[in-house]
Amino acid sequence: MDTNGEAEQARNSAIASGTPIRQLFRDVIADRLPGLRPPQAAMLFNAEVAPCGDDRSFLGDFYNEILHQDTCQSATADGLPLVAALAVDDRIPARHRFQAVDLLFRAATAAERHLAETWPATPPHADPDSEARARSAVQAHVPDLLTRWSAECPAVRLALAGLAVVFPTHRTLPALTPRLQTITHQHPQGTDIGDYVRFALVLATQNDDQILTATEKLTDAHWMGTARGAPTRARALLLLGQMLTKIGTALTRPPARQ
Repeated sequence: MDTNGEAEQARNSAIASGTPIRQLFRDVIADRLPGLRPPQAAMLFNAEVAPCGDDRSFLGDFYNEILHQDTCQSATADGLPLVAALAVDDRIPARHRFQAVDLLFRAATAAERHLAETWPATPPHADPDSEARARSAVQAHVPDLLTRWSAECPAVRLALAGLAVVFPTHRTLPALTPRLQTITHQHPQGTDIGDYVRFALVLATQNDDQILTATEKLTDAHWMGTARGAPTRARALLLLGQMLTKIGTALTRPPARQ
């Protein structure tokens, strides 16, 4: 009896099982990252650590392995290339590409967002080295992500706009206004998407006075306040992240079953 062959066959069968989105993620990562992969890829390729449950449970577990409870840890930067690979592959459904870009935004801004939340205290789970490495890891993938703008759906473009203002360059910032023009025409001020897009454009000005004014105006109207002594950029990115989460919840909701 070829017990080794049977064991290998059983293992391959177990790896091939799992939720549909896990299988899709595994296929994409196998194609895009064929070499040595970060530890978090075990959730895709290792039958022994494969989670049970449905797509939603898998996604929560998988992304939490990379950005644990919205905090950066020592392995976070290593896992972010997995997320970036998913975000640029058209086999991944749009709502999941949005979630991938949103996670990249959150990883890149974790330090500043948490600082705004806890100011003047130090965030309780702060890890400056891991946060800096995560930010650099995201920054390395931003050019590839932004080159997909014309091919992306409006929802993913909203998330990409957030990354563009987190990592401004002399090329990306001037391009943001014409790129968002259609969205501003379709979504007036006072709507969730309209306010988010207009606030992103204010951040693109890199004018601290304008950013502070817009942050306080939007915060007073819609969002939980932050300490006025906190750095302006930290307050603005916390607000932008909250706005992105709100519109993402609506835009990426799975379609209702017929």
